[in-house]
Order: sequence, then structure tokens, then C-alpha cells
Amino acid sequence: MSKLSEPLKAFINATHARPNTTPAPKHIASVYEKVAKDAHARSVGLPAWLTASTAATMTMNSPRSMLELYGLATAPSSQAKGEPNNAVWAAELMREVGLKCIGLNGIANVQVPRTINTLGEFYAGLPDHVQTELRKRQPRRGLSQQQINETLRRGNGLWESIYRPFSAKLTEKLGQSHPDLPVFIIEGEYGALFSDPAYPGGDVEQRPNVGRVLMSIVAVACLRAQTGVGPQVVSHVFGLRKAFEDGSAEAEPEVQGGRWLASNEGSLWLLEQVDRIVEAIGEGRGSSFAPGREAPKAKL
Repeated sequence: MSKLSEPLKAFINATHARPNTTPAPKHIASVYEKVAKDAHARSVGLPAWLTASTAATMTMNSPRSMLELYGLATAPSSQAKGEPNNAVWAAELMREVGLKCIGLNGIANVQVPRTINTLGEFYAGLPDHVQTELRKRQPRRGLSQQQINETLRRGNGLWESIYRPFSAKLTEKLGQSHPDLPVFIIEGEYGALFSDPAYPGGDVEQRPNVGRVLMSIVAVACLRAQTGVGPQVVSHVFGLRKAFEDGSAEAEPEVQGGRWLASNEGSLWLLEQVDRIVEAIGEGRGSSFAPGREAPKAKL
């Protein structure tokens, strides 16, 4: 295979193309600390604020910020009574949230490569003993003949829970855009990605599920951080409320502060925390999800 020319490689990595991940600002740790402090004051537990912060940071494409967030989440001062104090558990939750970001940001734009890069650098920066534990994990989303029906059931169930009573109408509307669009979203995203398959084998305690409530928090945080998708933010704010209306929230372990986050006051607070993280990582320039860029200077 022929090599890329030096001019071509240089142009691929030109400054105006913004080819690199977003650096962590010097004060990002203090920003996350403020989020955690505010969450504690409102009885919002670590799983909820860590999930929202991870989703916003993933969308901003900042793996070093992810590691700062991980350090805070695993510090003894961040642990409240009854919450897990486990470095592997936190890493697993953050990786699972990061994976789900593909579906929320990727359908609209370019989150798949961002997730690959950010999760790769996040893993590389974890302590050695945590990396060792994570390497032992088996995948749980491989499809087989035995799993197809269960995946379809989960996808349709989650879709109905979030979008009722407009789920059928929305499916029809998406199908008008392209007949395979609702198929891919419901089966490939909601079934295979957003919902939680069973973990193979044991060791479930250190392998958290995101679950119905946190999934809606992931969606709100991702969509708010990317900008330009206000109608979808509204849909998933309502989706968070519906988790408590249809009983699906009660069918999983309690998310501390989840019911409050589904209220008007709580949802406003959630959006404000996402904005706080975007403002910090974007250094006042807003989201890095799909920013405008300066055209390269013409060669004379």
C-alpha cells in the first residue's frame, strides 16, 4: 500500500480541521467538584451526577476531563452512605455511559469516532489494577439466534416507555423519512445499545447497568451538550418523567435523586450542570460537538 504524502498528512492534521480531542481545562476538577457538591446538597446520588457529567464530557470529546471526573468519583469524599466505593464500578459505569453516547450523538453526527478515541484514552489513563479487572470482562451485546427476540423486546419496551403515547406516531413519522430509520433506531439503538442485556457469568455487583432512569439522564445530557436538537431534549426530559409514571423506575434499583431530577426544578438543575461542564471544557466557546471552523487560508 502506498504511503500518504507529507503534505496530505499535514493537511489532515491542519489546525483549522481541529483533528485532536479537546484538552482538559486546568480548572475542570473544580467544575466537577461544584457539580458533585450541588448534587449532594439536593440529595442527588453519585450514579446520577456521574452519569450526567460523563455523558456531557463524552459529547465534548475530552478524555483527560473524563479521567479528572473519574478521580473525583472514586475519591473517598465523593462517597455517601449506601453508595458503591469501588474504582472498577465507577470505570464500568462511565464506560457504559460512554458507549450509549454513540446512539444519542452518533445518529445525528460523529460520536462513534469520538467514543472510540475518548474511551481509548480513558482506559489508558486508568490505574493498572482497574485496567486488569476491566480486561477480564466479556462483551454482552453480541447477537445470536437465542438473543434476537429478547433484544427486540427490550428495544420496543424502552421505546414505548420513553415516547408513549406518541410512540406509534413517531415511528410512522421516522419511517416517512426512511423506512429503515425506525428499524435501526428501535432495534439497533434502543434494543442492542440503550437497554441493558444480562451480563454473562457472575460478578454483576461490579458491572453496573445504566437502567431506565439513568438512560434518560444520559440522553438529556448528551443532547443538551451537542446543541441544535431542542425537540429531542424536550422528548427525553419527558422520557425521564415517564420512567416514574409507568413504574419502570420502580423495577430497578433506586436512583437517588432520580424522581427530583424528573421534576421541573430538577430537570432545570440537570441542564444547568451540563451547561456548566460545556462552558468549562469549551472554554467559553460553547460545544465542541460540531463547531464551526475557519476556512484554511488560500495559497497564493
